Amino acid sequence: MRVIIMKILAIHAEGLPLFKAGIDIGFTATQRVSDDDKGSLIKLFNNIYLNPTAAIIGINASGKTSVLKVVLVALGILNNEPINHIGARDILGKADDSFITTIFCADRFLYKLVTKISYINDRYVISDETIFKKCIDDIKTKKTMLDFDDSMIINTRHGDEEFLSDDVSIVIAQNKKSKQYIFIEDMLSYTNINVLPASDEIPASVITFLDPTIQKLSFERQNGKELIHLKFMNQDEILLNNSRELENYLSSGTIKGIITFSKAMEVLKQGGYFVIDEVENHFNKEIVATLIRFFMDIKLNKNGAVLIFSTHYPELLDEYDRNDSIYITRNHDGIELKSLTEVLKRNDIKRSDAYQSGLLDGTTPSYKAYMQLKKSIAAYV
Repeated sequence: MRVIIMKILAIHAEGLPLFKAGIDIGFTATQRVSDDDKGSLIKLFNNIYLNPTAAIIGINASGKTSVLKVVLVALGILNNEPINHIGARDILGKADDSFITTIFCADRFLYKLVTKISYINDRYVISDETIFKKCIDDIKTKKTMLDFDDSMIINTRHGDEEFLSDDVSIVIAQNKKSKQYIFIEDMLSYTNINVLPASDEIPASVITFLDPTIQKLSFERQNGKELIHLKFMNQDEILLNNSRELENYLSSGTIKGIITFSKAMEVLKQGGYFVIDEVENHFNKEIVATLIRFFMDIKLNKNGAVLIFSTHYPELLDEYDRNDSIYITRNHDGIELKSLTEVLKRNDIKRSDAYQSGLLDGTTPSYKAYMQLKKSIAAYV
């Protein structure tokens, strides 16, 4: 059976309580694509390329996690998940009406899904929805790529769809007919929890990369109980009964790394989406950079997988040669998301220097807040 993997080109959302004026995030290369660039971009069709990574950066409480939640809701809707089962659905708040528009491609067609979500009786329902479709052969320029008109409508929600839950998108019919799906790994639940889940097999290469002193790490179940075998070089094997006990023997970075790189391997194999909040948690910069480089290596990332992550590390921006896959969050009476292409016009300075210097408004704590904190500490001590 031939399975078609969907790729998202853009997401627009409005009516979300935390966002000042809606949110737009694109995943295609909007800047000029040189021959050198093509080795780190995913070709979709014609001269349209997809960025294999998207970085969301901002100071604390600027809205990075909220942006990732919007992406996860859009992915979940496209993947036939009931909205009330999507883990990130709290980003919708209790707004009467919110809208999520997703542009995606599958096979030789480009689609636009417009979903209106209402909060009624303490649950979310899809109150209106429309799907548009056009052939990629009809796309002549990047500027008109995302334009759709009513003649391209292929399905509309009427509210009386038989056998369709009121929180599941009508795209499910299209997906089943065309055998379309998205493989998604959501790491948001691991942001503040660092426990290694039971696994049938942990790749030896992952373990060696993170801690070469580990000779064996495996899980098994005996009589309904979990057993963990851990052995270090030139030492006796240790038998553990609970994943949390691994914290006594392995560094937090090793545990987080095993989880992250094991999932990354599956995402790369499936050509899916890998969403990570605060990617640098428990890691040094080089390990994070390695993860990013794996996705940017199109020979390795041959199935078109996409890594979407948030970070506080401005140094990671220097891993990029392009600005169109970097987004900056700010929170001034509502979250704003801006592409780095909108706020940084110069190419003669390092991206990390521009970020840390305050050249990009809202990327460093305010001087006023700094002075207030300093005075408070001085008064206390």
